Amino acid sequence: MIKFALVSGALFSALSVMIGAFGAHALNDILTANARTDTFETAVRYQMFHSLAILVAALIMKENPSAMFDWAVYLFIAGIIIFSGSLYILSITNITWYGAITPIGGLAFIVGWIVLIIAFVKLKI
Repeated sequence: MIKFALVSGALFSALSVMIGAFGAHALNDILTANARTDTFETAVRYQMFHSLAILVAALIMKENPSAMFDWAVYLFIAGIIIFSGSLYILSITNITWYGAITPIGGLAFIVGWIVLIIAFVKLKI
C-alpha cells in the first residue's frame, strides 16, 4: 500500500502540473470562451493539494501502518478523480450537469481529511 500511495501521489502531482500547463496554453481559448478558467484552475489546485496529502499519508504510514491511512489515500484518489475530473470536463465541454457530480468528490476529500485526522490522533508518538 505504501508504494501504491507514493506512486499515486507522485503521479497525480505530475498530472496536475501537466494538466495545468495544458489548460493554460492549449485550452486557453476554450476555457476563456466557456468562462471556465477559474473552474479549471480550481480543479488543478485541488488535485495538487490532495496529491501532496497522499504523499504525506504514505510517508507516515511507512512507520505507522494503519488502515486509516489506507482509507484516507483511497478517499483522496476518489476525490481527485471525481472532483477535479468533473471540473475538467465541465470546463472544457461547458456541459453544466457535470457540476452536479463535483460535490461527491468534495465529500470524498472531506471524509478523507477526517479519516486522516483520526489516523493522526491514533499515532503513538
